[in-house]
This record gives sequence, C-alpha cells and structure tokens, in this order.
Amino acid sequence: MTQKSFAKGSAFPPLKPGLLRLYSMRFCPYAQRTRLVLAHKNIPYETINVNLVDKPEWFFEKNPLGLVPTLELDDKIIYESTATCEWLDDVYTQNRLQPTDPYVKAWDRILLEYFGKVATAFYSYLRKPDEREKLLEEFQKYFQFYNDILAKRGGPLFGGEKPSMIDFYLWPHFERVPVLQTIDSRLEMDKCKFPSLVAWFESMLQVPAVKATKWDVDFHLRYYNSSLTGKPDYDMGLEE
Repeated sequence: MTQKSFAKGSAFPPLKPGLLRLYSMRFCPYAQRTRLVLAHKNIPYETINVNLVDKPEWFFEKNPLGLVPTLELDDKIIYESTATCEWLDDVYTQNRLQPTDPYVKAWDRILLEYFGKVATAFYSYLRKPDEREKLLEEFQKYFQFYNDILAKRGGPLFGGEKPSMIDFYLWPHFERVPVLQTIDSRLEMDKCKFPSLVAWFESMLQVPAVKATKWDVDFHLRYYNSSLTGKPDYDMGLEE
C-alpha cells in the first residue's frame, strides 16, 4: 500500500479481512500516539494516510469528524487518539501500557489533561509570533510541572524503566519541541533547571517504538513550514 495520502475523489482501498487498518497522517502527533502503541506491541496493521485538507468522501463514513487516528478492524471502528490507544492495550494484552494502580492511573489522567495546555502553546507559538514572549514563559512553567512529577516518580520514564501509556501520549509533541528551539534557543529544556525532563527526553529516544515512528527535527521543520503556507506537504519525502 502506498504511503501517499488519499484525497477527495480517490477510490476506497478495499479492506482485508482480519487485518487491522490505521487511517493516519504521517506528521500528525495524535496519530503518532497510536503508531507508538502499535509499534510497542508489534501489532500487524496497514496504514492508509489521509489528506486532511482535501479528505476523501469515504473517510467520513469511517469517522464523521474526519480526523485521524482512526482504527478499523472488520466491523469495528474506533477513533480519537486516547480511545484507539486504550482499545489496543485492552485487546492486544502483550506489553501492557496502562497502569493498574488507581492512584497512578488517576495522576496519569491529570498529566494528560494538563498536556492540552502544552499542545495549545506549541501551535500558538508557530502561528502567533506576537505571543511568543508570553508563550516562552508558559513553556517554562509546563516543563517544570512535568520535571517535578518525573522527579517524584524516580524516572527515567513516567512508567519507570519501561514506557507506560502516558509516556506515549506526551512524547509526540515533545518530539516536536526542538522545532520551536530552531526559532528561539530559549525554549531548550535546560538540563540544570529540568534534569528529570531532559533525562526523560533522552531515554524516550532510546525506546524502540519511538525510534520506529519519529522524524528528525529538519523533517518536522520542513513539514511545519509547508503547513504554515496553508498547503501542508503530506507526501513530503516520498518518491514518485
């Protein structure tokens, strides 16, 4: 199956019985969450990439919101990144990611909810240059929050020595923070100020699922520059 994005007017690629399908977009951080879980658990699947600016008509039959990630397996369809990840963890029970301790589980939910502020700040920094000084201060606050939680947990990951679901939920946007650092070096995660967060970032880079799904900074930067023009290059880097 081609990695190139399916757009409006494209024919629906037939499903294969019993094969899990992921509707995705190569540079979407939310779809990357699902791809991280799939890679971590070594689950066989196929990918259908979707042009999110010019979506194929048939995609709305799979997800009326027209968003990725969306999973399909025979007569089952699941969408929203956290729903897809937790369904995968419940159905494919190898290498479990969700914590069993109720307190840890509750706090992981807090970490996820708070992360919405980080994601909002990330996109605002890219798209609203006049707000960058204020956002710079906000990022320092967010870095401190996650650094302190990691320090309490003992690290190096939120799940300890092995990644847990919250590690995979947070990673995609943190992978993209270096894109902002190319704009302003003050956004670097200072090892003296945030030692636990820096150690987490470096440890996540060694996780096999992260290695399998990540893009380097230059590739992320090229994609975001294309997206800021209003014409994101979803097929960037693919051979003709």
